[in-house]
Amino acid sequence: MGMSQVGAIWLVVLLALVAANLPFASQRLLLVIALKQPKNLGVRLLELIVFYLAVGGIALWLEQRAGQIAPQNWEFYAITAVLFITLAFPGFVYRYLVRHNR
Repeated sequence: MGMSQVGAIWLVVLLALVAANLPFASQRLLLVIALKQPKNLGVRLLELIVFYLAVGGIALWLEQRAGQIAPQNWEFYAITAVLFITLAFPGFVYRYLVRHNR
């Protein structure tokens, strides 16, 4: 039994929310590779791009399973990238704006 289209949409939104905040949740590169130095903002932004592409790949796969893939122009990718960055805001706030006792 396959997933409904509404279920697939909610799955992609939930995956995007989680994936957008992962770079700010851990000091490990892509949650796997231990680094000798703490991650800086540049590394976290590169991770954000990798996670954006991963969620996009999953969304594309789900769309393919549901039927024909709709053509997307650059505007689609610009909007989804900005949405992904917006979803990353809680992780950014936690990592850089909330005072941590260290």
